Amino acid sequence: KKAQFILTGSSARKLKTGHDLNLLPGRVVMLTMTPLLYQEFPEPRPKLDDMLLYGTLPGIATETDHQMQETDLYSYVTTYLEEEIRAEALVRNVGSFTRFLEVAAGEAGKQVSFTRLSQDVGVTDTTIANYYQILEDCLIVLRIDPLTHTQTKRRLIKSPKYLFFDLGIRRACANEGTQLPQKIIADLFEQFVGTELVYYSQLTSPQIKVRYWRDAAGPEIDFVLDMAHHYLPVEVKWTDKPDLSDARHIVKFMSETPQAEQGYVVCRTPRRYKIADRVTALPWQEINFLFHK
Repeated sequence: KKAQFILTGSSARKLKTGHDLNLLPGRVVMLTMTPLLYQEFPEPRPKLDDMLLYGTLPGIATETDHQMQETDLYSYVTTYLEEEIRAEALVRNVGSFTRFLEVAAGEAGKQVSFTRLSQDVGVTDTTIANYYQILEDCLIVLRIDPLTHTQTKRRLIKSPKYLFFDLGIRRACANEGTQLPQKIIADLFEQFVGTELVYYSQLTSPQIKVRYWRDAAGPEIDFVLDMAHHYLPVEVKWTDKPDLSDARHIVKFMSETPQAEQGYVVCRTPRRYKIADRVTALPWQEINFLFHK
């Protein structure tokens, strides 16, 4: 059947926080429109490197001219993000928020320290927390909360991580060019996998939550799918031949967590293969496989 869509100009923050909105309880279903998932692209699909740099927003990702993509990305940041914040009077000091936006984009995917960011931006840590909440309400960042309960004596990290909803927008906010070192590309690959996991979880079931796990002493799992009754640990590696060393934290996590029976290393391998008894190397193109088990 054909569908008719009505697109309005109401800000996401107003819709989420408005007290006078009548959302017709019982008659409204909340659906999320995301950037394109890799499997949603028509053939020929974009190259991985292009998606890491230019993102997956439909009108930008399908543009073949990189210069036009750059123009569109920076226009989005200046005409939407910054103007939206200014128009809605969400912050008192737009200059501080603009500095925060650049720093937050550079810190995407990392464990957040509000205190450290407050020193970089020149505002209080309470203001930094408020700025992140604004980005969340405007659907610009995705919050990744940690798993904090354990059956061992481990001291687990409790700070959240944030991913930008689109990697092209993240790069424009960070004011980065396109010639990036491999370490940053590897970090972007991890963020790309993280956003795909979040979007697939939203499409699959509201009960699935994407989290991460980190011991203060060092061991960390990039992402853990919290599927209500069991956990699915996922590590992300910028390699095409992951080995047991790449899966060691997954093995440790599963040995201490009875609810975790299988683990995956998402990487650039062309095919699935077993790394350990219960750990599989998974091509990044097959992330959707994790949600159909």
